[in-house]
Amino acid sequence: MNFKNSIFFYLLFLVSNCLAQNGTERFLKPSDTLNSSRKNLVLLSEAVVSATALVGLNQLWYADYPRSKFHFTNDNKDWFQMDKAGHLYSSYHLGRISSEILQWSGASRKEQLLYGAGMGFAFLTAVEVLDGFSSEWGASSGDVIANASGTALYISQELLWKEQRITPKFSFHTTRYAKYRPEVLGSNFTEQILKDYNGQTYWLSANLKSFFKDSKIPEILNIAVGYGADGMLSGAAEKSFFFLNENPSRSRQFYLSLDLDLTKIKTKSHFLKTFFSVFSVLKIPAPTIEYSANEGFKGHVFYF
Repeated sequence: MNFKNSIFFYLLFLVSNCLAQNGTERFLKPSDTLNSSRKNLVLLSEAVVSATALVGLNQLWYADYPRSKFHFTNDNKDWFQMDKAGHLYSSYHLGRISSEILQWSGASRKEQLLYGAGMGFAFLTAVEVLDGFSSEWGASSGDVIANASGTALYISQELLWKEQRITPKFSFHTTRYAKYRPEVLGSNFTEQILKDYNGQTYWLSANLKSFFKDSKIPEILNIAVGYGADGMLSGAAEKSFFFLNENPSRSRQFYLSLDLDLTKIKTKSHFLKTFFSVFSVLKIPAPTIEYSANEGFKGHVFYF
């Protein structure tokens, strides 16, 4: 279900907007010890935002479709698993941002991992339950696994390295396919970012200095491996011919590129640290090598 991944971007906007509006250095500076008022504010805010998003989603989206008994559906072959990559990405960053906000309140590391990092999985699982009661959709085991994988990626790195060396990132470019099915792939740029899987690329961006501590590699330099797909007018390949005179050639795409870890930029400004953290969800445009079965290898001076 394309719409679900847009929830992450909505919550990300709320977090960044809140931090920007209250962006004094004193306010943004993390507490060295537990600040109970901050912690209570964080927990209450997360509960209110999550509940509001779920109620709104239930009323504005699922109300348009018939309800059913809770059931699962197997959509694991759809969209070349691009939607699953989106679930992993969303779960990771919802958990990461929630954990960092708890750190700001002075909460213990255990609480950051348990209540913060688990936020992404808990919220997206709740959305999956709503899917399960919709006759149009149905809960997806693949989505649940992807949600758990995103959370596990964050927690495992914290436990193993006490830092995030590998970060999921996102980039997008418009494609020619949206005009053929705007109701599915988006009728404008904003909708296409959320719905057109042909233009989405999901990355795993690794910080080189973190793996080679004694090297002279710049601290902000990353190398990123990306995954995308092309030629998709519907989730299932066999349906595509209904929308074009000839079936577009669907293919997976793989990328290798440079990237920057903005959180490694040294600054005493807590506003800038917050800004870099929030917008580290995006891949920096950079020279990129692409490979696909249809076109083989090709290069991009800058790819996004």
